[in-house]
Amino acid sequence: MRLIIATIFAVTAAAWSAAEAASLRVAPVGLELVAPSAAATLSLNNEEKRPVNVQIRVFRWSQVNGVERLEPTSDVVASPPATVLKGKSKMLVRIARVSKRPVSKEESYRVLIDQLPDPSQRGTASVSLVMRYSIPVFFSPQDQAPPALSWNVRRNGGKLEVTVSNSGERRIRLSDLLLKSGSGKPSVLGKGLVGYVLAGSVKTWSFDFGRTARTVTLEATSDLGQVDAKAAVR
Repeated sequence: MRLIIATIFAVTAAAWSAAEAASLRVAPVGLELVAPSAAATLSLNNEEKRPVNVQIRVFRWSQVNGVERLEPTSDVVASPPATVLKGKSKMLVRIARVSKRPVSKEESYRVLIDQLPDPSQRGTASVSLVMRYSIPVFFSPQDQAPPALSWNVRRNGGKLEVTVSNSGERRIRLSDLLLKSGSGKPSVLGKGLVGYVLAGSVKTWSFDFGRTARTVTLEATSDLGQVDAKAAVR
């Protein structure tokens, strides 16, 4: 059996649509809990007639030097951490923050939900497509400053690296990233979801892109509205 894992970064309706062929469905596609709330549920739905094995893990999510990082954590747990979901059935998984430390600033986690391979298919010549959902989970204080973004753009060979710093206290989700250079037609850098910039963090994306002007305008759609920024190209 050849195994293929398809990861669904389930944060938008588009990500949900991409998973329509999967036997395992997960909802909602993201969780935000404002203190004192400390727990919520995810719904797992098996649309196949046969049972599926599911593993649920929680990781602390950060961005270090512009790069995503997931680390094991005991501050937030999933219950149950694993299950066998019967055919044509659904169940709830509880995601809870068990740390006694008060939520003084926004905390970011990802819940990875893996549909594990069917043991009965081992040794066959078939291709097994299993799903991994990556669900963002945020625990936030009641009062927090909005995102505050600054942009940097630089050439790196044939690549264009776009770096966004967020000095605010809340994350921001960016999609449909466009670049305007001079009076020409805008260039699409990222269509659909581009990603998150977490609170107090930096995120870098690298795009295939040729030469451009020394100063560019960047436009994106966010979960808080339209984003427009100018940046010098280094």
